[in-house]
Amino acid sequence: MEQLRIILSAVSFFLLVAVGRAETPEEKGLAIAREVDIRNRGWVDSSVDLQMVLENQQGEKSERRLWLRALEIISSTDGDKSLTYFVAPADIQGTSLLSFAKLVGPDDQWLYLPALKRVKRIASSNKSGTFVGSEFSYEDFLAQEVERFRYRFLREEPCPVAEARQLSCFVSERIPTYENSGYSKQIGWVDTKDYRPWRLDFFDTKGDQFKRLEFGDYRIYGGKFWRSHDLRMVNLANGKRTSLRFGAYKLNNGLDKTVFDPDALPRLR
Repeated sequence: MEQLRIILSAVSFFLLVAVGRAETPEEKGLAIAREVDIRNRGWVDSSVDLQMVLENQQGEKSERRLWLRALEIISSTDGDKSLTYFVAPADIQGTSLLSFAKLVGPDDQWLYLPALKRVKRIASSNKSGTFVGSEFSYEDFLAQEVERFRYRFLREEPCPVAEARQLSCFVSERIPTYENSGYSKQIGWVDTKDYRPWRLDFFDTKGDQFKRLEFGDYRIYGGKFWRSHDLRMVNLANGKRTSLRFGAYKLNNGLDKTVFDPDALPRLR
């Protein structure tokens, strides 16, 4: 009996410790975001060709071809860098966007428009503007660094995208901590198996949901890095849609870092 009493006391003690260490919704939300980030570290650089499809309220579509280059940055102050370049059609060819995400202070973005033949720095107050007529904003093209948001875990439920219905998803809220965001908050669904994002809902500065981004066609690279090859952004306010359809990624391919220079934008091909 004495042995049983000791065992029961020990169990009670560990239960109390477990309760004392229980995560708050904020701690769990942050832990999920960090796990997503940790699982995606080490790709060094990436290159991919893609297609952008714009669809209006009447279902009419127009297509654009572009490429995207990205550079992983491990720093206490700076986030990843990305470069977007439009290949076709002719009326947008040469348009490019260079983005430097920051963990501390305002982000840096530059836009090159061939018709003007000059590089324009995008002010922080303009990052919520639509990017070349799509349903993506300049803000959406910045790296989604963990430190740029506050988090709160909401619940766990079946993933809301048809492709992932057999999976369970963490649902968390994140609130931008940087200035001049066009969003008051975002709510995201991340699967509990591989920590892949499947949906992200966007809320405007009045607190109303107005956009939804869904991820699909995930493929794995190097046995570790999951990449979605089908992103679908719908504007719930105006009914317009923008889809991004990606080709095969090249990771850790020794990308030329000199292309990540605002002065190099007019020379890109």
